[in-house]
Amino acid sequence: MASTAATARHCLARFLDSESANYGISTLQISTRPSNNTRFPHKRYRLCVQSMNGCQGDPHFPLGTIETRTFPAAPSHAVALDKLSSAISELKSNPPPFSSGIIRLQVPIQQQIDAIDWLHAQDQLLPRCYFSGRSRTESCNLLIESSNGNGHNSGVGNLVSVAGVGSAVFFRHLHPFSYSDWKSIKRFISTECPLIRAYGAIRFDARTYISSEWEPFGSFYFMVPQVEFDEFEDNSILATTVAWDDALLCPWEKAVSELQARICQVSSMLVKLPKEVPRTFVFSSNHTPSKEYWNLAVNRALQKISRSDSALTKVVLARSSRVVTTTDVNPVTLLACLQVEGKSAYQFCLQPPNAPAFIGNTPEQLFHRKWLGVESDAMAATCARGESMTADLQIELDLLSSPKYHLEFSIVRESIRKKLKDVCNFVVVDPKKVVRKLPRVQHLYAKLVGRLRSEDDEFQILSSLHPTPAVCGYPTEDARLLIAETEVFDRGMYAGPVGWFGGGESEFAVGIRSALVEKGVGALIYAGTGIVEGSDASLEWNELDIKVSQYTKLLKLEVPSREKVISFEDY
Repeated sequence: MASTAATARHCLARFLDSESANYGISTLQISTRPSNNTRFPHKRYRLCVQSMNGCQGDPHFPLGTIETRTFPAAPSHAVALDKLSSAISELKSNPPPFSSGIIRLQVPIQQQIDAIDWLHAQDQLLPRCYFSGRSRTESCNLLIESSNGNGHNSGVGNLVSVAGVGSAVFFRHLHPFSYSDWKSIKRFISTECPLIRAYGAIRFDARTYISSEWEPFGSFYFMVPQVEFDEFEDNSILATTVAWDDALLCPWEKAVSELQARICQVSSMLVKLPKEVPRTFVFSSNHTPSKEYWNLAVNRALQKISRSDSALTKVVLARSSRVVTTTDVNPVTLLACLQVEGKSAYQFCLQPPNAPAFIGNTPEQLFHRKWLGVESDAMAATCARGESMTADLQIELDLLSSPKYHLEFSIVRESIRKKLKDVCNFVVVDPKKVVRKLPRVQHLYAKLVGRLRSEDDEFQILSSLHPTPAVCGYPTEDARLLIAETEVFDRGMYAGPVGWFGGGESEFAVGIRSALVEKGVGALIYAGTGIVEGSDASLEWNELDIKVSQYTKLLKLEVPSREKVISFEDY
């Protein structure tokens, strides 16, 4: 008994880190900042040991091996799962001769299966992640080639979406995301293995306090899934990944044993997920800030914008809406429902151990890099869709001709263009300004494309583009300070970068139109709006209602009739 207790104490000491949860999350300290009524209830997170934290390794010391091994295609998911189980056993009996490395084992499946259906079948397994491209037909415009481990490549088509459970290696810290952290992630990925990716998110502002509901995410959280399901246009891939590093106290034997245990938890039964939330009733709902405080905050921002000694021309103020339902809301089910109207948006889900799920249906791309090519979106100004085609076209014309909306959009477009020019040989803006129509809203929009001078400029792109004026304001630091002084809730990962790093390619969306969801607790739904000269507090409040309506509709909240969505297709 004493030996067992000593072993337990030794393991506990090994897996805990008082600052950054090196190897797990345990009894996290809750922020002492005064609470507000939109937070999740006070709670302490129980110990949940994860794999190694890659941020603790030497980013300049390469891994011993990075490999992808592809096995013959399987006719079904169940057969692919059996093949992977056998492959892991074989791998365990033939350990690689390296003190560190990452190996992906993958089995193509001769069926097209929705990744979100697979994720739903693994409902109790944490951590988990999901990422889907903005168009389920264009699929991020990527043609992925995956190595079979023997130097040969086989085209597998356009990648549509990815779901993962467990973490072969994760990356988390309380300090702001740095170049060293980026290099730590890049240490585990390679251009030779393009499907080994780190999925995650970064806080909107790492310099502000972290409230209890966001604490498990740290200032950033990324994970390379242990078990992953890749959905393509015509087929699928089931994969497992094992990562180890003796220097991080995660030897091969431990890593492969944990993977073996994880694969045994994966369900072989897949059922098509219904795209509707089970009938529920709203127990309570409230906003932070309240309507009265919102009016004061907007008017204060307008006063600052109008001052002759102030450089501020735009600030984005946000709202957190807490909805508590009488029955549990499953975050994956809710995300699947968002997909119904999300053909022009990214869908994402990120859930660390013992944490709420951060989900979203965002239309805005932060950047997409493939080799030296990089692109980004300028999107700002929001109007509702019309109830008829004639009304919708009139709103479009008003959006294009409004000086207020043009100012808001121009600030965003020019800021992104200047930041891209700092690291690109050239930047092209095309088109200059158009209206982009989504199922519930329409925005002013432009696409910016450039060519990086070096692939290492990727970190500079990420750190300079975020936060864009579309989610923060302009000038950035003036707007950020006003947000920190004004908002009485923690944005967390809302409006921060959400996406993935891969070998030779990375893609990030802006984490707007998002929510934090936890079973038994409810949902925190986030939305923001740009305040510029000419803004009206009541109209901006109504814009927030429009932006969250995709959630409130699903949760059976009433949406004013003027905000109903038109039934005809986008045009």
